[in-house]
Amino acid sequence: MVNVPRLVIAAPSSGSGKTTVTAGLMAAFAERGLDVSPHKVGPDYIDPGYHALAVSRSAGSPGVGSAGGGSRPGRNLDAYLCSPDRIAPLFLHGSAGCDLALVEGVMGLFDGAAGQGELASTAHVAKLLRAPVVLVVDASSQSRSVAALVHGFASWDPEVRVAGVILNKVGSDRHEVMLREALEGSGVPVFGVLRRTDAVRAPSRHLGLVPVAERRAEAVGSAAALAARVREGCDLDGLLALARSAPPLSGPVWDPVAEIRATAAAPVAGAVPAVGGPVVAVAGGPAFTFSYAEHGELLTAAGARVVPFDPLRDERLPEGTAGVVIGGGFPEVYAPELSANEPLRAEMVRLAASGAPIAAECAGLLYLARSLDGQPMCGVLEGEARMSDRLTLGYREAVAVSDTALAVAGTRVRGHEFHRTAIIPGAGPDPAWGIVHPERRIEGFAQGGVHASYLHVHWAAVPSVAARFVAGCVSCASRAG
Repeated sequence: MVNVPRLVIAAPSSGSGKTTVTAGLMAAFAERGLDVSPHKVGPDYIDPGYHALAVSRSAGSPGVGSAGGGSRPGRNLDAYLCSPDRIAPLFLHGSAGCDLALVEGVMGLFDGAAGQGELASTAHVAKLLRAPVVLVVDASSQSRSVAALVHGFASWDPEVRVAGVILNKVGSDRHEVMLREALEGSGVPVFGVLRRTDAVRAPSRHLGLVPVAERRAEAVGSAAALAARVREGCDLDGLLALARSAPPLSGPVWDPVAEIRATAAAPVAGAVPAVGGPVVAVAGGPAFTFSYAEHGELLTAAGARVVPFDPLRDERLPEGTAGVVIGGGFPEVYAPELSANEPLRAEMVRLAASGAPIAAECAGLLYLARSLDGQPMCGVLEGEARMSDRLTLGYREAVAVSDTALAVAGTRVRGHEFHRTAIIPGAGPDPAWGIVHPERRIEGFAQGGVHASYLHVHWAAVPSVAARFVAGCVSCASRAG
């Protein structure tokens, strides 16, 4: 049994201010000296970057996720990608030793995977964590009706404990009085009132908020401003007491070493101590900001030495690179700069030709293509990539159609797509995946050691992916030696 003070910050719908309020709460509690563990429901990569920045303020040196100095990374809790039974173990792993864990919800409180009931909704995760829920309500266009709204959300599912409200976008003192009076008989206490303001709004573009890594200096100032807003408008002591009222959680704690040892590839990967293991270069920097913290932890547990590199600035891969992981991000924003780094592009071509494992997701797929919006890229793949007017977004079920650097044929995974780009052709002669739900199609490229696809997969759900990838790196390094 583990006691973790915790709150889920939810809302009736998207656009209510969940991210703003959650980041402000994280920053305010961190400024008090609390060790705050940040979490996000769903597959989103961008919000966790803001969370990591907010909680790092307690150390006096703002950072961004695992790249920050001593900061806790923002972690995702997705019951669709990782399955419901992994949510509490992953949460306990990420929140180990913290004073307070804050979990930002996704969309509206009860909105989950399409057509699958409550699966992957904020309410579902709150129930799995047995966590009190604080509802952030956009009160800008209502007064007495707020009571009906809160009552409806609080009573809809008796297993979800809606234990408090934070009123956001309140227009005036009179407006606040009206809202508080309406909620007096609801049985749901008001823990905060925040006025309307655009002063700390983060800029957005085609896939949502601009990531922290692209506007770090501004984001640090925004975190300080959010903390000040929340200190002034919210009952931090009351919220902390509510978090401490959460019951103990029982069950296992997710452990990357144990997960790797349980996989079929573990004897190969586990034979290599991390201190002398193969170097796995992981793309980072402003163009490649999308990654789950557990991926690096699983690679390390499998025996790899994980070394970051920035394709915008580094002209060479890290010394001794035996494999490369290129996650998601916004290469379309930096296409000219990525193209101009010809030495690194040439290194990527040589590495791919050697048969070394290369795992590329979404942005990584675009980087390995022949071109992106007319700008030459690595040319490892024959595809031509471009921006599109169509947003591709949603959960997917997929199966490996052949043996690749990540999976043996027949391996089933759940993933998600999130992009406004297209690549032609959409699949190579040997596809990376066969999508089996919600539609049937082939997708991505598997050639030599390269596995490139639009599909984002959370490796905590399939740790064999990390074990197999590192085993391939060991094999490649042995041949090169």
